[in-house]
Amino acid sequence: MRIHYVLLHAYGMGGTIRTVINQANAMAAAGHEVELASVVRRRDTPQFAVDPRVTIVDLVDQRDGGTRADSTARRVWRRLRGRIVPRGEFAAHYFTERVEKSVIDYVAAVSGGVLVTTRPALNLISARRGSKNAVRIAQEHMNLATHPGAVRAEITRHYGRLDAVAVLTGTDRRDYQRLLPGTPVVRIPNAVPDLTGRRPSTHESRIVVAAGRLTAQKGFDLLIRAFAHVAREHPDWRLRIYGSGVKKAELGALIDKLGVGEHVALMGRTDHLPDRLAEASLYVLSSRFEGLPMVMIEAMAHGLPVVAFDCPTGPAEVLTDEVDGVLVPPGDVDALARGIGRLIRDGDLRRRMGAAARQAVREYAPDAVMPLWEDLFAEHLGAGGRAGVDMLR
Repeated sequence: MRIHYVLLHAYGMGGTIRTVINQANAMAAAGHEVELASVVRRRDTPQFAVDPRVTIVDLVDQRDGGTRADSTARRVWRRLRGRIVPRGEFAAHYFTERVEKSVIDYVAAVSGGVLVTTRPALNLISARRGSKNAVRIAQEHMNLATHPGAVRAEITRHYGRLDAVAVLTGTDRRDYQRLLPGTPVVRIPNAVPDLTGRRPSTHESRIVVAAGRLTAQKGFDLLIRAFAHVAREHPDWRLRIYGSGVKKAELGALIDKLGVGEHVALMGRTDHLPDRLAEASLYVLSSRFEGLPMVMIEAMAHGLPVVAFDCPTGPAEVLTDEVDGVLVPPGDVDALARGIGRLIRDGDLRRRMGAAARQAVREYAPDAVMPLWEDLFAEHLGAGGRAGVDMLR
C-alpha cells in the first residue's frame, strides 16, 4: 500500500519525530511505498536514521532563515493565524500563511493510499482540506486534556471528517470517543525498536537517570528539587539528566541555588542513550503530563525500575505500581524523593522490579505494534485486515 506521513519537522528532535520516523521505516521494510513529508526543513540532515526506501519531501525549506518578505508575512500571519490552525496549538507559530498553504496543497493532492497526519494542526488541515480520495488517519501523540480549549473545540468540530483517529492510551481512547461519537478511535501504542536486544542494567551503579527535552512539561525542576532531598541521605548517588532544550539555563541555575552540583548533572543530548540507560540503576519520570513516555519504555527494556509521577496519561498505562515501578502523586516532590530513596536503599527491590519491567514492555515491540497499523490501513482501504485486540480495547 501507499502511505503518506506528514510530520511538522522531520529533521528535528523529539519523541513524536522519532516515533513517526520509526513507523515509516518499519512500513517501508514491510514492503509498502512510503513518503514522509516534512512541513518545514531547518537542518541539512535528519537527526534520526531514515530508511533509504522512505522518500522524504520538504514542503517549506527554511534553512536560510526565510526571506525578508516571508519574515514580514510571518509577522502578519501571527496576528491573523487561526484560519485553520487554532491559536493555542503548541506549534501554531510555525504556521505562517505560506506554511499553512503548502500543507493544504500537499494533503489536497494526495490521491489514493493512506494519509497520516501527526499533530492537531496537521490533523485539522487534513480534515478540512485533505483529499477524499485518500484514507485520512489522524495520530494524536499527546493526551486530549493537554490541548487548550480552542484546540479541543476545533477537534470536536472537524475530526469527525477523518476516517479514524489513533491515540496512544486506553484513557485517551475513551476521552476521544466521548468527544467524537461515531468517529472510529483506536488505541495503538508507539513501537520501540530493538526492545529485546537491549543490554540489561546490573543495578549496581549509584546512578539515577532521566531523559527528555528540557521543557516545563518534563518537570526536571521538580526532579532536581526531589533529588536535593535524596542527596542529603545518599550523597554517593548521582542524578544524570540527558537532553537539551529551552530550560537548560534555568535548570542549571536551580542546581546551583540548591547546592547540588556534585550530585546532579545536565548531560546534554547523547547519541548513545541505550548505553547510558544500561549504566544506571533506576529511571525517574517527572513529567507534568505525557502522551506515551517512550524513553521510560526504553529504560524499562534495560531492566530499570521506574519512579514516576502518576501524571496524565502515560505512566500508569505502561507500568504497574509496586510491580515494575513506583507511582507517586503528580507534582509531589516529597513523594518523588521518597520513591527514589526507597529504590536506592533496596537493591533486591530494584532487581525484582527491573525484571518485571523488561517483561511489561514486550507489547511495545515493533512486531507487536506494526501489524495493528497495517490492519487499520487495510481495513479503511477496503482490503479487510485483522482487528488486533490492542487496537480495539
